Amino acid sequence: MTFGRVNPQFRLEDQGIKGLGNVYYNLIEPALIEAAIKNGEGKLGRGGTFLVTTGKFTGRSPKDKHVVKTDSVADTIWWENNAAMSPEGFDALYTDMIAHMQGGDFYVEDLVGGADQAHAINVRMITELAWHGLFNRTMLRRPDREDLDDFVADFTLINCPSFKADPKKHDCRSETVIAMNFDRKIILVGGTEYAGENKKSIFSLLNYLLPEKGIMPMHCSANHAHGNPVDTAIFFGLSGTGKTTLSADPSRTLIGDDEHGWSERGTFNFEGGCYAKTINLNPEAEPEIYATTTKFGTVIENMVYDEETLELDFEDDSLTANMRCAYPLHYISNASKSAIGGHPKNIIMLTCDAFGVLPPIARLTPAQAMYHFLSGFTSKVAGTERGVTEPEPTFSTCFGAPFMPRRPEVYGNLLRDKIAKHGATCWLVNTGWTGGAYGTGSRMPIKATRALLTAALDGSLNKVDFRADPNFGFDVPVNAPGVPEVLLHPRRTWDKPDSYDRQAAKLVQMFSDNFEQYLPYIDDDVKAAAIG
Repeated sequence: MTFGRVNPQFRLEDQGIKGLGNVYYNLIEPALIEAAIKNGEGKLGRGGTFLVTTGKFTGRSPKDKHVVKTDSVADTIWWENNAAMSPEGFDALYTDMIAHMQGGDFYVEDLVGGADQAHAINVRMITELAWHGLFNRTMLRRPDREDLDDFVADFTLINCPSFKADPKKHDCRSETVIAMNFDRKIILVGGTEYAGENKKSIFSLLNYLLPEKGIMPMHCSANHAHGNPVDTAIFFGLSGTGKTTLSADPSRTLIGDDEHGWSERGTFNFEGGCYAKTINLNPEAEPEIYATTTKFGTVIENMVYDEETLELDFEDDSLTANMRCAYPLHYISNASKSAIGGHPKNIIMLTCDAFGVLPPIARLTPAQAMYHFLSGFTSKVAGTERGVTEPEPTFSTCFGAPFMPRRPEVYGNLLRDKIAKHGATCWLVNTGWTGGAYGTGSRMPIKATRALLTAALDGSLNKVDFRADPNFGFDVPVNAPGVPEVLLHPRRTWDKPDSYDRQAAKLVQMFSDNFEQYLPYIDDDVKAAAIG
């Protein structure tokens, strides 16, 4: 049987998906929560939140992502970064997954990726778990109810966690699989309950499609000055570097916290919600995000809570350090209703430096910005990916390599061209360690980071004196209002300056070694900005 509102000409049967049990189309949040509780998928939390655990998969499985190698994409996919799957393997995977789904109940949400209607795509999300339907409905953009009557999807995602892939038969790595087929316009996810695979699959999809239209897809958060979308800032960074926290600035209007496009008209959010890490979430430092953890419909993922009072424990990471909450964008009081901004005036590249070498902020030339964008230096933060238990230095090009189907230079050139055309001041911001490396030093004070960002965005930081960093060549402010001067001189924060020098030399060499792969593809000015 079928329930809910759907285009009568675009049911699952019209897509060739038959033989399922009950199919629930476009249920709203209360109905999805009711279904999830009835199914035993989780528990109702304080304020009407939904409390859920995702089993052994508490983070993404990037090594299990595959792109189907068809003729249409063979020459445009970055195969060194994207595992190939044969068309025959995908066809077998699809057939076996649909067979596995026979007789089961499924939840369908017809949603949109992209706030700019000129560049948005329609996506149908078919999920085995009702709470995944709630998550998807929260994270993507929701059409008006009347628009569902003629909704037709551009791409369809099917997520069936109970299905286990056969690596030999399906041409994949393990029983867990995320497979994207651009020809068939289908994404299959199996063997994992981690909901983040849903949203990142759509992000990867847009990362492939949009560059063909001259649009820069970005793993970034974004905000703009109140009442002034022209004063837009974007914040590049991997999970755990502070994109969500730093963009949710009460003095500015939030466009979005994770995924955006930069078109000929400006910046636009891909999503309709936020997916924030909650470990050590502080009601004083992050009051708006903290408040969402007791609001109706927020998905509370992999958090320990008191069985009697249902109070959340923001410090207990026994399930994972990657504990999260997913909430609709409008739960942030200063969120933009349109989720659209202007061309970025400031570009912030966030890095979590586990070496304790980088300054809290540095100003970049356009060539240096290109260099650091392609380098994408940060540290994988505990829990974000399976097997990562403590910060681990890494280079993730474009600050989002796992989600980049095309070669890095495609995105780098788009960014370079847009900076040149529209003008932007670029900054590198370290939210990682100071006073020593991970295990010895301490995390950069968030108050100092906020003060420096405020000064960068309002233009006052450009008026202070700068010095050239001896290791990396970028400009570092000598002083800044509200920030201890010693923080701006990383070497002074270490007990043993010679230890800092050795650590800095090690990091510089890592940058140099990593960047060699891009030298054949970049212009001379970026080569000149290269370190080492």
